[in-house]
Amino acid sequence: MEKDRERQKMKLEKIKMVTCMESCYQGFDPAAYLHYNYTPPRADFERRSSIVPWKLSCLHRAFTEDDIRGGILVDVGSGPTLYQVMSGCERFDHVILSDYLEVNRKELQSWLQEGKSMIDWTAYFKYVCELEGRSSSAWVEKATRLRSVVSDVLPLDVLQSCPLLPGLLPPSGADCLVSSFCLESVTHDLLSFTHALRNISSLLKKGGYLFLIGALGESFYLGAPGLYIPVVPLNESQVCASLKDSGYELLQLCIYHMPPEMKVGVDDVTGVFFVKAKKA
Repeated sequence: MEKDRERQKMKLEKIKMVTCMESCYQGFDPAAYLHYNYTPPRADFERRSSIVPWKLSCLHRAFTEDDIRGGILVDVGSGPTLYQVMSGCERFDHVILSDYLEVNRKELQSWLQEGKSMIDWTAYFKYVCELEGRSSSAWVEKATRLRSVVSDVLPLDVLQSCPLLPGLLPPSGADCLVSSFCLESVTHDLLSFTHALRNISSLLKKGGYLFLIGALGESFYLGAPGLYIPVVPLNESQVCASLKDSGYELLQLCIYHMPPEMKVGVDDVTGVFFVKAKKA
């Protein structure tokens, strides 16, 4: 009887959390979000302290240091962004993009099918090409490569034990997952963050790699003008503990401390973490 009550309580909590998330994201505006976070000063490729080049460099090193390659790379919670798979697209046969919001999936499809986007990704592609030791002029080739390997843009819900519909991945799971600023922005506390991390782990094969980018010390971000979306304010030790509880071996943890010029009023983030981990 006690177990039944506990099960029912957990079910009601999940319904409450899903309802809250749906309400928060109802007015999410991809164009505003991209402008807030993926244009200068945060995406200034001439500025050493800019956060976007730091993220791209972390992803490049994570893939190349251990020569990580495979069949399937899944981007968990892509949002309306592409930068997180620009390095990985060269190393995997298939890339799956995913997001809970239809507006974000439509934005991704618009770029993939028509080359149209709410921001210009050219500078991003050029920067990653240079990280790879190629000429920046190779960016067209890289963009073509990314379009050719993206096999799906799928609905996903990290609050479910099976975030993707069954049968979309091989039974063993994907070879690698990447996820950026997703889990902490759709959960309400550390416990639910850890549960979401376990949920996405069900998509990854044993021995597969996880690259996780997220916010530190953040309690909100703007998803549109005047739309304050709550975030779980994590610290480094909590991230490490959640990874351990979810069955990961932590291979690398890098921290970016937000300088004053990157604090542009669209959130209260104090830092960003990059994690490279392996599923035990």
